[in-house]
Amino acid sequence: MAIPVIDFSKLNGDERAKTLDEIANACEEWGFFQLVNNGIAEELLERVKKVSSEFYKVEREENFKNSKVVNLLNESGDEKLENVDWEDVITLTDDNVSEWSYQTSGFQETMKEFRYELKILAEKIMEVMDENLGLPKGYIKKAFNGEGGENNAFLGTKLCHYPPCPNPEKVTGLRAHTDAGGVILLFQDDEVGGLQVLKDGEWIDVQPLKNTIVINTGDQIEVLSNGRYKSAWHRVLSTIDGNRLSIASFYNPSLKATIAPAPQLVKETNEEMDQTYPRFVFGDYMSVYVQQKFLPKEQRFRAVRAV
Repeated sequence: MAIPVIDFSKLNGDERAKTLDEIANACEEWGFFQLVNNGIAEELLERVKKVSSEFYKVEREENFKNSKVVNLLNESGDEKLENVDWEDVITLTDDNVSEWSYQTSGFQETMKEFRYELKILAEKIMEVMDENLGLPKGYIKKAFNGEGGENNAFLGTKLCHYPPCPNPEKVTGLRAHTDAGGVILLFQDDEVGGLQVLKDGEWIDVQPLKNTIVINTGDQIEVLSNGRYKSAWHRVLSTIDGNRLSIASFYNPSLKATIAPAPQLVKETNEEMDQTYPRFVFGDYMSVYVQQKFLPKEQRFRAVRAV
């Protein structure tokens, strides 16, 4: 099995209906798919790879060699490390631009441009989801923006590197989890693999394909779709060779947005609404998520229902 690869440009041609069906199937059956011809210029994607690699080499590599996870692995003997990840990560948001790299030439400008394009792509994908789910155009974006549209949805970006690991059998790159937010857009390494998604009880490699954007649905899309689109468990394996680049951007609801299944997707049973998924404020969900990221999402849904 391989996760679906979809040509996004065909939405605008004679194959629109077929492409809509492909995306719907990928959301329903996988929670993961790769987009080729995604509308982001290859020249920009090449620049992103260049500045990200330079940034790690100049500003992060030495720190990683002295990091907690490296020291733990060196001291672990024959034991497997359970509660750490073999990754170097920084987070980029609109609120911390002043903290972005100044040492790596072109980093700030390139990442700003990239994030702008990703936000446009995320909103196009959400409109496709609206259409496939039979919701009004803009429904998901409006839900993410919160009541009255006063609180904007936001895009957070995790710039990760997974350096070569001398003992990959003893530590994972990133432990298995589902993502808390809405639509996740991943720009992953062209050559070094390691990302896997859980499908029907089997871990499936997300094959590296040059200049594609990997899309996966988060917990909030699962709730809004009333379970039609499930968030998928995924993980990153550490590898002995290669320094894997992974840039994951999360289009998330406003922390003040109230998230609940779309009424059009909820069945009424005995005059009572189906309560499979709770109604909650996204900020409350994130408070639970930071404590339970690597636990089953069902526990988080139960916990936030009680808030």
